[in-house]
Amino acid sequence: MAITDGLHDDHEALLARTMAAVRGGATMVQLRLKDENPRTIVEVAQALLAVLPHTVPLTVNDRLDVALAAGVAGVHLGADDLPVAAARRIAPSGFVIGASVGSDAEVAGSRGADYVGIGPVCATGSKADAGAAIGLAEFTRLATLCALPAVAIGGMAASNARDAIRAGASGVAVVSGIFGAANPEAAAREIWEAMES
Repeated sequence: MAITDGLHDDHEALLARTMAAVRGGATMVQLRLKDENPRTIVEVAQALLAVLPHTVPLTVNDRLDVALAAGVAGVHLGADDLPVAAARRIAPSGFVIGASVGSDAEVAGSRGADYVGIGPVCATGSKADAGAAIGLAEFTRLATLCALPAVAIGGMAASNARDAIRAGASGVAVVSGIFGAANPEAAAREIWEAMES
């Protein structure tokens, strides 16, 4: 899962980086634009929908209202966002809901989600409030408690993606390892190949 790192430049540059990540092997994209207003997020989401292959679902981070307005495949909700149960009551059939989990206290809140993003597995600079790294053993324990497909997030790169898969991850979510790379396509491909091996 490629998670965008914000609009550091214009919309077209973000679209180009995202498409490069997909060419490299990203099978899902999460639009994470923490510093943008809802209108901008909807505009960027709709622009991405116009270019992404139909086989690559697009989700919006945190904002169910924006995800629904944009017509994307789903939303990823953090522990401080709208509860998953409330989102599920509002969302249409087939709408993908992901939930962030980083501790035992957050496991119950993931009930009703389609998948969980568990972490930060390793130290990360992509999210200032991510907390301390939990490590792969704790990832596995939390994934078992959640009993949902689990995506490892936090410091994921080609160097540790294989270990995350071995620890039970269904996939990895990557922000700076892809969008901070000089060549997002090559970075995504390297992560994909590490997971596949």
